[in-house]
Amino acid sequence: MSNRTLSLDERLYTYLLDSSLREPEILRKLREETDCDDMSMMRIAPEQGQFMALLVRLLGAKRVLEIGTYTGYSALWMALALPQNGELIACDVSEEWTGVAQRYWAKAGVGERVHLKLGPAIDTLDALLAAGEQEEFDLVFIDADKPNYEAYFERCLELVRTGGLILVDNVFWDGTVADPDEADESTVAIRAFNKARARDSRIWLSMLPVGDGLTLAMKKGPGGF
Repeated sequence: MSNRTLSLDERLYTYLLDSSLREPEILRKLREETDCDDMSMMRIAPEQGQFMALLVRLLGAKRVLEIGTYTGYSALWMALALPQNGELIACDVSEEWTGVAQRYWAKAGVGERVHLKLGPAIDTLDALLAAGEQEEFDLVFIDADKPNYEAYFERCLELVRTGGLILVDNVFWDGTVADPDEADESTVAIRAFNKARARDSRIWLSMLPVGDGLTLAMKKGPGGF
């Protein structure tokens, strides 16, 4: 028995996957193709993808926004959890990586649900706000360049509905956020982001030891509810 979160050694992690992971074949194939890429560390863990898909279903989400898509693994988990009339807007700057994503979205039969926006995510978010999309999204997933996390979050807080969720990836940054001697740009940015969220009265907050650390921020309504 333990009154704190257990660390996962290889044996326990394998047990977790064997006992709970329900990864569709199309997602497994995408994960394996992605793992051949030199930047495969940017892919989320399969158990995190399954958790995020469950959150989509729990929210009854119809509109999802993703900042940072890579080869589309996280987007595919969420798109498969959306209803037929659901929409996922995926933001990324790489034609090469999102080319892989589009191929798998089509194979999975969700290509019409996912709308890819190539270009700087800040520009896409600003365009959505200018188009009057405030409070129009049920769930947002932020997993892109770390120095821009604060800017992404502020815009996404406007775009997500009251009671909606913003998920923020890599908030542990491989543990470096807890090392005061680590001062690279991304570590400093994530550390500052985490500190700001801890005192952010606009959200309900939970930081979970899932993958590389996943923060859940639920937007409060009027009066803080």
